[in-house]
Amino acid sequence: MVKIGNIQLPAFPLLLAPMEDVSDPPFRAVCKGGGADLMYTEFISSEGLIRHAIKSRQKLDIFDAERPVGIQIFGGDEDSLSMAAQIVETVQPDLLDINFGCPVKKVACKGAGAGVLKDLPLMVRLTEAVVKSTNLPVTVKTRLGWDEATKNIEEVAERLQDIGIKALSIHGRTRTQMYKGEADWTLIGRVKNNPRIRMPIFGNGDIDSPEKALEYKNRYGVDGIMIGRAAIGYPWIFREIKHYLQTGERLSAPTLEERIAVCKQHLQQSLVWKGPITGILEMRRHYSNYLKGLPYIKEYRNKLVSLSTAEEIEAVLDEIAERYAGFEFEQTAIVLQNYHEKCPV
Repeated sequence: MVKIGNIQLPAFPLLLAPMEDVSDPPFRAVCKGGGADLMYTEFISSEGLIRHAIKSRQKLDIFDAERPVGIQIFGGDEDSLSMAAQIVETVQPDLLDINFGCPVKKVACKGAGAGVLKDLPLMVRLTEAVVKSTNLPVTVKTRLGWDEATKNIEEVAERLQDIGIKALSIHGRTRTQMYKGEADWTLIGRVKNNPRIRMPIFGNGDIDSPEKALEYKNRYGVDGIMIGRAAIGYPWIFREIKHYLQTGERLSAPTLEERIAVCKQHLQQSLVWKGPITGILEMRRHYSNYLKGLPYIKEYRNKLVSLSTAEEIEAVLDEIAERYAGFEFEQTAIVLQNYHEKCPV
């Protein structure tokens, strides 16, 4: 078992990464159904929470069915983060996570997210302020460093553990890399194997198949894996990895019927939670992966991202189900799509 404070997770848990405008309750629900062990909300601005910004407050919505769930906040000011932590505690998540990994300019260049990687003493002060402000277990998500010359994640891990965080998730790139190139897990492994480190260490970056999950588990010894982009439109990635780790065998790919059913479930929950306009718009990023592998699908995909009502979208999905009835999907690695403008850390 893996423990984060008083939260008990299974051995080698699979975590759903926090992704801005992706990791909302409808998306988390289908990922929970797909086997994710720990969920995180979209990241929330500490300043937005304090100002009672509607979008920030809406991101605090969590539901019992998705527990254990953590709420992630970001900011560059100790007082603001402390106040935000106290607000977060009122909705009773299972843990509180601090984002020190978001690389986008509007966050990092304002001294928050990955921008804090340039100032380790500030990172320590910000984290300590949050730890002292809440009774929730506090965790951190970050990157290897700001750039190639400042990969300070080993020192970061030790210092943040010393002030009380309960787990650390590490994305295997620097801020300047954004999402380019291959994630480097070497330093993640060194953090995990540091004899001073007692808290769980979770690795993140480029996990897109059960085979890679097993390889990285064995090679780097991490306590679990956090998955982000590979789950977009493909929540089955979690159950596939679990099955492979337990048996060494690949699960059959989800059938077309299952894909269509989960896509419809996701759509309906998105409409309930975000309304008919935003719910429709924010589903559009998911269709390509739900339908990945179907031949000659471009025409249908273009329709799905242009329609404006659930009835029209479900009619197209039904048409796809009828046209491709009996189609057998091949089991292939998922193509990771870049959503760095939305800041999936």
